[in-house]
Amino acid sequence: MKIIMLGAPGAGKGTQAKMIADKYQIPHISTGDIFRANIKNGTELGKEAKTYMDKGLLVPDELTVKILLDRVAQADCANGYVLDGFPRTIPQAEVLDKALNELGDKIDYAINVDVPDENIINRMSGRRACLSCGATYHLVHIPPKTEGVCDTCGQALVLRDDDKPETVKNRLNVYHEQTQPLIEFYTAKGVLKTVDGTRDMKDVFASIVAILG
Repeated sequence: MKIIMLGAPGAGKGTQAKMIADKYQIPHISTGDIFRANIKNGTELGKEAKTYMDKGLLVPDELTVKILLDRVAQADCANGYVLDGFPRTIPQAEVLDKALNELGDKIDYAINVDVPDENIINRMSGRRACLSCGATYHLVHIPPKTEGVCDTCGQALVLRDDDKPETVKNRLNVYHEQTQPLIEFYTAKGVLKTVDGTRDMKDVFASIVAILG
Protein backbone atom coordinates (compact mmCIF):
# COMPACT_ATOMS: atom_id res chain seq x y z
CA MET A 1 0.00 0.00 0.00
CA LYS A 2 1.76 3.10 -1.28
CA ILE A 3 0.20 6.34 -0.07
CA ILE A 4 0.84 10.04 -0.70
CA MET A 5 -0.48 12.60 1.78
CA LEU A 6 -1.78 15.88 0.35
CA GLY A 7 -3.08 18.94 2.16
CA ALA A 8 -2.18 22.52 2.96
CA PRO A 9 0.48 23.33 5.57
CA GLY A 10 -1.19 22.97 8.96
CA ALA A 11 -3.94 20.64 7.68
CA GLY A 12 -2.63 17.87 9.93
CA LYS A 13 -1.42 15.53 7.18
CA GLY A 14 1.86 14.77 9.02
CA THR A 15 -0.04 13.62 12.11
CA GLN A 16 -2.32 11.42 9.99
CA ALA A 17 0.68 10.02 8.09
CA LYS A 18 2.26 8.89 11.39
CA MET A 19 -1.01 7.28 12.52
CA ILE A 20 -1.35 5.44 9.18
CA ALA A 21 2.26 4.23 9.44
CA ASP A 22 1.63 2.91 12.98
CA LYS A 23 -1.62 1.15 12.13
CA TYR A 24 -0.47 -0.50 8.90
CA GLN A 25 3.13 -1.08 10.00
CA ILE A 26 4.61 0.77 7.03
CA PRO A 27 7.28 3.51 7.13
CA HIS A 28 6.31 7.19 7.32
CA ILE A 29 8.70 8.85 4.88
CA SER A 30 9.32 12.58 4.93
CA THR A 31 11.72 13.97 2.35
CA GLY A 32 13.30 16.25 4.98
CA ASP A 33 14.15 13.20 7.11
CA ILE A 34 15.65 11.32 4.13
CA PHE A 35 17.81 14.28 3.15
CA ARG A 36 19.08 14.60 6.71
CA ALA A 37 19.80 10.85 6.97
CA ASN A 38 21.71 10.78 3.66
CA ILE A 39 23.74 13.86 4.57
CA LYS A 40 24.50 12.49 8.06
CA ASN A 41 25.57 9.12 6.62
CA GLY A 42 27.69 10.80 3.96
CA THR A 43 26.09 8.92 1.04
CA GLU A 44 26.85 10.00 -2.54
CA LEU A 45 23.24 11.19 -2.94
CA GLY A 46 23.49 13.04 0.38
CA LYS A 47 26.69 14.80 -0.68
CA GLU A 48 25.05 15.84 -3.94
CA ALA A 49 21.95 17.17 -2.15
CA LYS A 50 24.15 19.06 0.36
CA THR A 51 25.85 21.05 -2.43
CA TYR A 52 22.45 22.57 -3.28
CA MET A 53 21.26 23.00 0.30
CA ASP A 54 24.50 24.72 1.37
CA LYS A 55 23.84 27.37 -1.29
CA GLY A 56 20.25 27.80 -0.11
CA LEU A 57 18.96 26.21 -3.33
CA LEU A 58 16.17 23.67 -3.69
CA VAL A 59 17.33 20.14 -4.40
CA PRO A 60 16.39 19.36 -8.06
CA ASP A 61 13.36 17.10 -8.56
CA GLU A 62 15.38 14.31 -10.25
CA LEU A 63 17.81 14.10 -7.33
CA THR A 64 15.00 14.22 -4.76
CA VAL A 65 13.25 11.33 -6.54
CA LYS A 66 16.54 9.38 -6.69
CA ILE A 67 16.97 9.78 -2.92
CA LEU A 68 13.31 8.81 -2.41
CA LEU A 69 13.56 5.70 -4.61
CA ASP A 70 16.71 4.67 -2.75
CA ARG A 71 14.69 4.89 0.50
CA VAL A 72 11.61 3.02 -0.75
CA ALA A 73 13.82 0.22 -2.13
CA GLN A 74 14.77 -0.70 1.45
CA ALA A 75 13.36 -3.84 3.05
CA ASP A 76 11.02 -2.06 5.48
CA CYS A 77 9.07 -0.63 2.49
CA ALA A 78 8.20 -4.08 1.10
CA ASN A 79 4.55 -3.70 2.21
CA GLY A 80 4.29 -0.03 1.26
CA TYR A 81 4.94 3.41 2.71
CA VAL A 82 3.37 6.81 3.42
CA LEU A 83 4.98 9.80 1.65
CA ASP A 84 4.67 13.08 3.53
CA GLY A 85 5.82 16.34 1.93
CA PHE A 86 6.52 14.94 -1.53
CA PRO A 87 5.57 15.46 -4.29
CA ARG A 88 4.84 19.19 -3.89
CA THR A 89 4.55 20.12 -7.56
CA ILE A 90 3.30 18.57 -10.82
CA PRO A 91 6.86 18.13 -12.23
CA GLN A 92 7.84 16.24 -9.05
CA ALA A 93 4.74 14.04 -9.34
CA GLU A 94 5.55 13.31 -12.98
CA VAL A 95 9.17 12.39 -12.24
CA LEU A 96 8.04 10.13 -9.36
CA ASP A 97 5.34 8.53 -11.50
CA LYS A 98 7.77 7.79 -14.34
CA ALA A 99 10.37 6.34 -11.94
CA LEU A 100 7.79 4.09 -10.25
CA ASN A 101 6.41 2.98 -13.65
CA GLU A 102 9.89 1.88 -14.68
CA LEU A 103 9.96 -0.31 -11.57
CA GLY A 104 6.49 -1.68 -12.42
CA ASP A 105 5.11 0.18 -9.44
CA LYS A 106 2.59 2.95 -8.72
CA ILE A 107 0.95 5.03 -6.00
CA ASP A 108 -2.22 3.35 -4.65
CA TYR A 109 -3.80 6.28 -2.79
CA ALA A 110 -3.35 10.05 -2.67
CA ILE A 111 -5.17 11.21 0.46
CA ASN A 112 -6.12 14.87 0.55
CA VAL A 113 -6.72 16.25 4.06
CA ASP A 114 -9.01 19.14 3.19
CA VAL A 115 -9.12 22.16 5.53
CA PRO A 116 -10.26 25.71 4.55
CA ASP A 117 -7.57 28.43 4.72
CA GLU A 118 -9.39 30.31 7.48
CA ASN A 119 -9.32 27.24 9.77
CA ILE A 120 -5.62 26.74 9.09
CA ILE A 121 -4.74 30.36 9.89
CA ASN A 122 -6.63 30.11 13.20
CA ARG A 123 -5.15 26.71 13.95
CA MET A 124 -1.53 27.69 13.30
CA SER A 125 -1.66 31.06 15.03
CA GLY A 126 -2.66 29.14 18.18
CA ARG A 127 0.51 27.05 18.09
CA ARG A 128 3.26 27.67 20.62
CA ALA A 129 6.72 26.13 20.55
CA CYS A 130 9.53 25.63 23.04
CA LEU A 131 12.76 26.61 21.30
CA SER A 132 14.73 24.85 24.02
CA CYS A 133 13.42 21.25 23.84
CA GLY A 134 11.27 21.37 20.68
CA ALA A 135 7.93 20.57 22.39
CA THR A 136 4.87 22.05 20.69
CA TYR A 137 1.52 23.12 22.13
CA HIS A 138 -1.74 24.69 21.01
CA LEU A 139 -3.58 27.32 23.04
CA VAL A 140 -6.93 25.57 22.43
CA HIS A 141 -6.18 21.91 21.67
CA ILE A 142 -3.00 21.09 23.65
CA PRO A 143 -2.47 23.97 26.12
CA PRO A 144 0.56 23.91 28.45
CA LYS A 145 -0.20 23.41 32.16
CA THR A 146 1.08 26.93 32.88
CA GLU A 147 0.36 29.61 30.29
CA GLY A 148 3.45 30.47 28.23
CA VAL A 149 5.68 27.87 29.93
CA CYS A 150 6.86 24.51 28.54
CA ASP A 151 5.62 21.51 30.59
CA THR A 152 8.78 19.54 29.76
CA CYS A 153 11.64 21.93 30.46
CA GLY A 154 10.08 25.08 31.97
CA GLN A 155 11.33 27.44 29.24
CA ALA A 156 9.18 30.19 27.68
CA LEU A 157 6.91 29.27 24.76
CA VAL A 158 6.88 31.39 21.60
CA LEU A 159 4.76 31.90 18.48
CA ARG A 160 7.22 30.93 15.76
CA ASP A 161 7.59 33.23 12.77
CA ASP A 162 6.32 30.55 10.40
CA ASP A 163 3.10 30.23 12.46
CA LYS A 164 2.29 33.97 12.35
CA PRO A 165 -0.90 34.74 10.34
CA GLU A 166 0.89 36.73 7.60
CA THR A 167 3.49 33.95 7.10
CA VAL A 168 0.79 31.28 7.07
CA LYS A 169 -1.14 33.23 4.38
CA ASN A 170 2.00 33.35 2.23
CA ARG A 171 2.59 29.61 2.67
CA LEU A 172 -1.03 28.92 1.74
CA ASN A 173 -0.68 31.03 -1.42
CA VAL A 174 2.37 28.99 -2.45
CA TYR A 175 0.44 25.80 -1.68
CA HIS A 176 -2.53 26.84 -3.85
CA GLU A 177 -0.24 27.75 -6.74
CA GLN A 178 2.13 24.78 -6.65
CA THR A 179 0.66 21.88 -4.73
CA GLN A 180 -3.10 22.09 -5.18
CA PRO A 181 -2.83 21.12 -8.90
CA LEU A 182 -1.71 17.69 -7.62
CA ILE A 183 -5.31 17.11 -6.56
CA GLU A 184 -6.36 17.19 -10.21
CA PHE A 185 -3.28 15.14 -11.21
CA TYR A 186 -4.15 12.28 -8.83
CA THR A 187 -7.89 12.58 -9.49
CA ALA A 188 -7.13 11.92 -13.17
CA LYS A 189 -5.21 8.80 -12.12
CA GLY A 190 -8.21 7.62 -10.10
CA VAL A 191 -6.31 7.40 -6.79
CA LEU A 192 -7.36 10.63 -5.02
CA LYS A 193 -9.46 10.37 -1.85
CA THR A 194 -10.48 13.48 0.11
CA VAL A 195 -11.25 13.58 3.85
CA ASP A 196 -12.65 16.48 5.89
CA GLY A 197 -9.68 17.66 7.98
CA THR A 198 -11.69 20.14 10.07
CA ARG A 199 -12.96 17.37 12.35
CA ASP A 200 -11.32 15.82 15.39
CA MET A 201 -8.01 14.09 14.59
CA LYS A 202 -9.44 10.64 15.49
CA ASP A 203 -12.48 11.15 13.23
CA VAL A 204 -10.23 12.18 10.33
CA PHE A 205 -8.18 9.04 10.91
CA ALA A 206 -11.32 6.86 11.01
CA SER A 207 -12.28 8.24 7.57
CA ILE A 208 -8.84 7.40 6.22
CA VAL A 209 -8.99 3.86 7.63
CA ALA A 210 -12.41 3.40 5.99
CA ILE A 211 -10.79 4.30 2.64
CA LEU A 212 -7.70 2.13 3.08
CA GLY A 213 -9.62 -0.79 4.54
